[in-house]
Amino acid sequence: MSVFKNSENGSWFVMTRYTNWKGERKQKCKRGFATKREAQEWEQKFHQQTSGDMDMTFAAFVEIYTADLKPRLKKNTWLTKENIIQKKLLPYFGERKISEITTKDVIAWQNELLAYRDEKRKPYSQSYLKTLHNQLSAIFNHAVRFYDLRSNPAGKAGNMGTEERKEMMFWTREEYQKFSEVMMDKPVSYYAFQMLYWCGIREGELLALTSADFDFENSTVRINKSYQRLHGEDVITTPKTKKSNRTIKMPKFLCEDMQDYLKMLYGLKKKDRIFTITKSYLHHEMDRGAKEAGVKRIRIHDLRHSHISLLIDMGFSAVAIADRVGHESIEITYRYAHLFPSKQMEMADKLDDLEKGEFQDVG
Repeated sequence: MSVFKNSENGSWFVMTRYTNWKGERKQKCKRGFATKREAQEWEQKFHQQTSGDMDMTFAAFVEIYTADLKPRLKKNTWLTKENIIQKKLLPYFGERKISEITTKDVIAWQNELLAYRDEKRKPYSQSYLKTLHNQLSAIFNHAVRFYDLRSNPAGKAGNMGTEERKEMMFWTREEYQKFSEVMMDKPVSYYAFQMLYWCGIREGELLALTSADFDFENSTVRINKSYQRLHGEDVITTPKTKKSNRTIKMPKFLCEDMQDYLKMLYGLKKKDRIFTITKSYLHHEMDRGAKEAGVKRIRIHDLRHSHISLLIDMGFSAVAIADRVGHESIEITYRYAHLFPSKQMEMADKLDDLEKGEFQDVG
């Protein structure tokens, strides 16, 4: 027997042995259970988790999944996953044994989500439905790959929803200049948008910048971190991808702009953030500036698209642009293919010349 009653306060505790991942025999003590049954249920769950027994509940496996994945992910990435798990997966699957969840169960869950309508009779978006299913499938895949679950019922059920690519919008250089002139009445807004448009950096990269990131002798700015506001706290993380760690060469006028801006910041230390504004502030300023300048309203991220389209229009290659903005060149080629000058006519003409040349050689 490994469940005992504490004679002093009447609570129950568990004293049990198990084998850890190194194959060593260990002892585990857990106190504070109100009833014997609670203590026994905890012990059963503990042994299922330490042995990888797939008769455990979905909720119990989520604890394993959390312990395995959480340390490997950025805080904001994990919080997104956790929100989906807590609100959309555990209420439905939590108390079911993970080994007994069937494809039919997953389809029933999908159908509930597909039938959902909010107070305005709006359903979940296609991309959100796809994200929910992907997270459920990821948990089952983890169980299959590392804990010998027989199969992934979410994979068999097939996905729901589709990935919605938001339409890219752009400002021409002329449109941006109209907008930037309006922004000059608020220096912090003007200089923030200057960095976004002329360097093509992401919003989080902008808000993480410090004065130490600028090298005005070499006209560069270093991008090696990103800013997030999570649960009321300022969080600095690594950039979105490994490719996002980069050094950007700034045009001379932008170097002069940023030197002027840094001189305005009294008592600034090397590692202090230079844009202590919020994302909502930038969105509000975008609204104001677009309206006053008489240009179409685009999203903050569309300034990055605008920078890329400007570089394409100037004749730079996908590889060169990718290095500057922190993308893979294949992604630039795929996402912005319609903006690159068409080479079809040139190709056809050269093939025509080649064929003529071959006929001449034969003759």
